[in-house]
Amino acid sequence: MTSTFPLAETFRMSTRRRFSIYWKEIKYEFLKRLRMPVYSLSLVLFPTMFYTLFGLLMNRTGSIHQLSAATYLMATMACYGVMGVGLFGFGVGVAVERGQGWLEVKRASPMPAAAPFVGRLGTCLLFSIVVAISLLIAGTAFGGVRMTVSQVLLFLAALVAGSIPFCALGLAIGYFARPNSASAIVNLIYLPLSFFSGLWMPIEAFPPALQKIAHMLPPYHFGQLVLNVAGAHNGAVGVHLEVLTGFALICLGLARLGFQRDEGKLYG
Repeated sequence: MTSTFPLAETFRMSTRRRFSIYWKEIKYEFLKRLRMPVYSLSLVLFPTMFYTLFGLLMNRTGSIHQLSAATYLMATMACYGVMGVGLFGFGVGVAVERGQGWLEVKRASPMPAAAPFVGRLGTCLLFSIVVAISLLIAGTAFGGVRMTVSQVLLFLAALVAGSIPFCALGLAIGYFARPNSASAIVNLIYLPLSFFSGLWMPIEAFPPALQKIAHMLPPYHFGQLVLNVAGAHNGAVGVHLEVLTGFALICLGLARLGFQRDEGKLYG
């Protein structure tokens, strides 16, 4: 039986095929990362290990900003871990694949242009969920952290959404860094940003000048957003969202410039 709307049917088929390609990119990118212990184990285990040391062993009975220290550090260490997933997944991964010429191969293949980036983004979001769940399990089982089901869902959603600006930053780094230097550049950005944004300790422990600087750093706003979900009630949620959204757009703009630069080198 012939369809009355052949163009609509063609569009539906192409859309279905497009999403099938996106799903396969996410699936195989995730499996690739899962089979790389340096990436998967370090990014998942390091935040949990640091949380166990600083949140469960050293500061278990304290309180910070109306939260137990275990809850506070669970939230900030989750932000730290999720940032690493985005920065290394995009920053190092894109730089390496640029150096290998793999992105050019994918660009020349009959797949949607966005497919490699959708696959990488989906993988980063999945790993972000794994990081968040591992910290939730540690905090609930050993730190006395108590959250309602709705809080847990909002906690995971905030971490997943908050990881996107740092995926965008990683993408910008990946398009400007050389393959051999990308990892070092990511570490030079990742660790100082995390520390000076208060993800390792509250910014109230910093000198006044560093406290002012912390308020200008995107990870600080990410941490405050997640802490709000955890029960800190620090307000200004709209400000945190605006800062993170603006930061993501700036990073995507820089990534676009890097993409166009690479395109110019290939095609003149």
